Amino acid sequence: MQHAPREIVLESGQSADEVERAVSEALAGKTQLLSLVDEHGRKVLVPADRLAYVELGEPAPRKVGFGAL
Repeated sequence: MQHAPREIVLESGQSADEVERAVSEALAGKTQLLSLVDEHGRKVLVPADRLAYVELGEPAPRKVGFGAL
């Protein structure tokens, strides 16, 4: 987001295609807000005119336990 002290990181159950579609619609002016849902069901709303960039990544498996890096 523009003028924010740090970036927003969101883990979501939505597919990368769904997120990309929502971002595209917000940037095209079809909606005023980018609306995403995180993995806990909380909704995150970002004004479309405040989006600076969006990075989509692949899901990363979480490591559990102890081990050598």
